[in-house]
Amino acid sequence: MNLALFDFDGTLTVREMMPGFMHAAVAPARLAIGKVVLAPLVFGYRAGWVSGNRVRAGIVDFGFRGVPEARLRAAGMAFANDVLPGALREDAMARARWHRERGDTVVVVSGGLETYLSHWCRSHDLELLCSRLEVREGRMTGRYHGAQCVGEEKVRRIRERYDLSRYARIHAYGDTHEDHAMLGLAHEAWYRGQPWQR
Repeated sequence: MNLALFDFDGTLTVREMMPGFMHAAVAPARLAIGKVVLAPLVFGYRAGWVSGNRVRAGIVDFGFRGVPEARLRAAGMAFANDVLPGALREDAMARARWHRERGDTVVVVSGGLETYLSHWCRSHDLELLCSRLEVREGRMTGRYHGAQCVGEEKVRRIRERYDLSRYARIHAYGDTHEDHAMLGLAHEAWYRGQPWQR
């Protein structure tokens, strides 16, 4: 049996999906204020001064703190059903289907949010490791539950869930530096559709 690990944003999709989810799930007034408040953080990220983890944490905090969990879950399901199908890379999806039809274990390993990825992965019969948001007493706290599933955290979660010695071959697919650690686990690694050179 083989293991196939797929990043989601930019690998299975044509673009980053978190900005689209924020637009779909956050109230327009809050979104408008957030763009102003978070502008310095976003600028710092684009200039290379601020990490992606810090930017995502700031966006999640401003966008979701205090939001009822049920409302966010409904938004995630709607996003998975209505938006994600139009953002998929057909070649990458064909590759995931090819792995599944061969009997491989196929896992989406993503920094994206469980809020929408869980619905989407269930509908495609794919396993999932991803970032989760913290909930207390039915409301979002605005924080991640544990570490964001990027970089070395992807590898930690993969090793925690799967006994890699059970798989004859490991395949991995990614598109950014946050996937490099995961690609390093694989016998066959693909980066932006091309064989990855370690």
